[in-house]
Amino acid sequence: MPFTDDTIGDFFEKQVMKDPEREFIVYPDRDLRFTYKEFDERVNMLARGLLEIGIVKGDHIGIWATNVPDWLTFLFATAKIGAVFVTVNTAYKIHEVEYLMKQADLKAIAIIDGFRDVSYIETIYELVPELKTQNRGSLKSEKFPHLKNVIFIGQEKHRGMYNTRELFLLGQHSSDEDIHKIMKTLNKDDVINMQYTSGTTGFPKGVMLTHHNILNNGYYIGERQKLTEDDRVCLPVPLFHCFGIVLGVLAALTHGGTLVMLELFDPLMVLAAVQKEKCTALYGVPTMFIAEFSHPMFRMFDLSSLRTGIMAGSPCPIEAMKRVINEMHCTDITIAYGLTEASPVFTQTSTDDSIERRVSTVGTAMPEIEVKIVNPDTGETVGPNVQGEICCRGYNTMKGYYKMPEMTEHAIDKDGWLHSGDLATVDEDGYYRITGRIKDMIIRGGENIYPRELEEFLFTMPGIKSAQVVGIPDEKYGEIVGAYIVLADGIDLTEEDIRDYSLSRIARYKVPKHVFFVDEYPMTASGKVQKFKLRDMAVALLKEKQN
Repeated sequence: MPFTDDTIGDFFEKQVMKDPEREFIVYPDRDLRFTYKEFDERVNMLARGLLEIGIVKGDHIGIWATNVPDWLTFLFATAKIGAVFVTVNTAYKIHEVEYLMKQADLKAIAIIDGFRDVSYIETIYELVPELKTQNRGSLKSEKFPHLKNVIFIGQEKHRGMYNTRELFLLGQHSSDEDIHKIMKTLNKDDVINMQYTSGTTGFPKGVMLTHHNILNNGYYIGERQKLTEDDRVCLPVPLFHCFGIVLGVLAALTHGGTLVMLELFDPLMVLAAVQKEKCTALYGVPTMFIAEFSHPMFRMFDLSSLRTGIMAGSPCPIEAMKRVINEMHCTDITIAYGLTEASPVFTQTSTDDSIERRVSTVGTAMPEIEVKIVNPDTGETVGPNVQGEICCRGYNTMKGYYKMPEMTEHAIDKDGWLHSGDLATVDEDGYYRITGRIKDMIIRGGENIYPRELEEFLFTMPGIKSAQVVGIPDEKYGEIVGAYIVLADGIDLTEEDIRDYSLSRIARYKVPKHVFFVDEYPMTASGKVQKFKLRDMAVALLKEKQN
């Protein structure tokens, strides 16, 4: 049996009663602090405000915002009234937002003013011009028939939108009894959160996750790090992704700990937050950790309070992992693997695992989840150390993709196994290694090449900060190997240097035929490299060379 059958709202209120004065959320850069009790009061006020503007159980509410403080207020307020919280990728632009708002049937969307070069306000006005002429709360949008409200997260007033301050004021008209009545009608298997898969391939799909899915997953993730109420988790990853909500917020909540939040990732701010708040756990994708320990001011900060944390989102170079353990004091750092459809984690290393296992595997199956590796062609389970597709089954499996039954059937087979699309092996002791994606595998003249293996190899060359390997279409071999390299500061290497280094150390067929030097990779906002874009770039660059 999983850890709890509570809904998120019920569980949160139990934690409030247990230790009301403990800090739950801290924003160190603005010295903003909420105890469990203070945050609960704010959540209830917003929940009552949402009820006042007509949001009811089952309604879909989007949030398009960076990690601003009230992002989390919306997360818990919607959970308490049974609304479905739909997270929107901060990097989205007008085309993607329009798709999501339609596909998700949003009744309301909460936004900030913008992010990087995108004005969210202008984007929403362009998509919903009726906001400028119609009364708040009675919106009739031609493009979005379900949409009734746009909420601005902040104090400023924008035509046709409520702001959060007004919702808090509206919330004063009713009592917490209204919320508790609704909470009694909620079920652990209700969909509470919808996240759109990063869309590294094809159209984004809305993954429907329940209270039961994500609350239990958060608990077991925290267990693998041995979290307690004394832990302070520094969270610089985006909240719109499972990494933020489940691995971060719900792992801390289920263990009564404290969240140290950053609105945006900045390596210097992370180092300062860890020192100032004496954080015990730090989260990030590998590129974040690399940016932290590579920062010229890294040595100025005291990180000795750190003990654990999670590195996830993409494979971690072994050398980087060693530096995180040795130089950042994260002796108990863990690696987690999963996918949004699995709530998301289904294998994770433990603080007790040897460094060798923590750098070379993604750990063992999580409690209450079955994991197996199957032959992608036959579906049969394979033996130890044989590569196949990694699949899982358990409480953590998503309800499905919203309004995409065929895609759901494709992902979850008739026996309830969720198919990941990732290639892996498992050893005799139950430790899993991810070897690549089924789609990522490069087949060069009949030889299978796994990008992950080559990326790890290239990272061993002095002067290379990171590497990404993709297959490039080729008339002769079907596919050839292309490598994108980010060099360390002040290093100058040529394509020949890298090929020569490789030729003397790995099989010739694996040696990159083409090497491209870049400053950064195209990324999804959750920190995953978009390999399909790298492939397209390679094709375009080679065409230019030929001309």
